[in-house]
Amino acid sequence: MTFDEAVKAGRISLEQALALFDGLPTVDLAFMKGRWKGSELYTGHRMDGMLSATGWYGKQFIDPESVHPLLFFTEDRASVFAVDPRKWPSPTIRGPVGAHRADVETDKFKARLRMTEYRGKLSATMIYDDWPTNDVFRKVDEHTVLGAMDARDMAQPYFFILRRD
Repeated sequence: MTFDEAVKAGRISLEQALALFDGLPTVDLAFMKGRWKGSELYTGHRMDGMLSATGWYGKQFIDPESVHPLLFFTEDRASVFAVDPRKWPSPTIRGPVGAHRADVETDKFKARLRMTEYRGKLSATMIYDDWPTNDVFRKVDEHTVLGAMDARDMAQPYFFILRRD
């Protein structure tokens, strides 16, 4: 299955997602610089639909030491703001995160970029400061990456797409 076919389908099996991810080229740290708009690739993961339902925008990579791992739309969707991953997700926050901006916003960087090996290939990886979670990226084209979130407590990776702003 090609990336375009997967996106058009909207939902693919875990096996198809892994094969797609494994077939894509790796990226270096410099490639990830900038602000990226995210979307989900549904694979039957327990997190499928969570980010879309909460007003997730994407991620921002300033340099390897300065990463905003979670950007969300403001309540009016006119702009975006960075969220502290320690404050979201939260059992007290339901629906769009923008309505809770005062409780979750941060101006501090909460992740870093490193090259790590995942599934046999060395590629740019976002490492959260406060979670045992890594987002590994593979190149679809000059403006698109497929991400695989790998966490200690997840039985399978969670897949998402980032498109460069």
